[in-house]
Order: sequence, then structure tokens, then C-alpha cells
Amino acid sequence: MNLIGISVLIIALAFVALVIYLILVLKKVAETVDETKETIKVLTSDVNVTLYQTNDILAKANVLVEDVNGKVSTIDPLFVAIADLSESVSDLNVKARQIGTKTSGVRSSLGTVGKTYVTGKIGSKLFGKKSND
Repeated sequence: MNLIGISVLIIALAFVALVIYLILVLKKVAETVDETKETIKVLTSDVNVTLYQTNDILAKANVLVEDVNGKVSTIDPLFVAIADLSESVSDLNVKARQIGTKTSGVRSSLGTVGKTYVTGKIGSKLFGKKSND
């Protein structure tokens, strides 16, 4: 064999090694593509289930919000009544303070009258005059 024959043989062996290496790489790529297809199938089914459950949850949330809104609208008059009652109680407190101020003046006047009466009774007993009580 001459030099050209040996170089052709080396090139042929290198080509065979390259082909074998490419076959192994292509097998791994094919396995990866197959796994990717399976993963995509699983993800698609999971996404579909999740979307269905999300739609169900949204429907239930809408019903719940409508229910809460209806109940809040029935409670609104109660809060209005409580606000009115609070205002009435406040007005009543103001009036009670005014009456208390007026009665304290009357009470002090009555206290003076009572003291005068008691003093008169004591004086009439001391001086012998009888009162008609």
C-alpha cells in the first residue's frame, strides 16, 4: 500500500467514526424530542384541567360576589338607621345637658327656699308660735 492508499483508509475510518458518533447523537436527539412530545401532551392536558377548574372557580366567585352584594344591599338600611339613631342619641344628650343645667339652677333655688322654711320652723318653735303644717 502506498501513501495514498493509507491516507484514504484513514479518511474512511475517520468518516466511519464520524457517522457512528452522529448516529449516537441523533438517537439522543430523537429520545429528547420524544420526551418533549410527551411532556407537551401532559402539559396540555394539565393546562386544560386547570383552565376548566379556573372557569369553575370564577363562576362560583361570581355567584358569591352577587350573593354578598345582595346581602350588603339589605344591610344598608340598617346602617342608615343606626346612623339616625346615633344622631338622635346625640341630640338627646344635648337636651339632657340643657335640662340638667336648668334643673341645677332650680335645685339651688329650692335649696334656699327649703333652708328658709326650716329656719322659719325652728324660729317659730323657739319663739312659741305654732305653724299649720
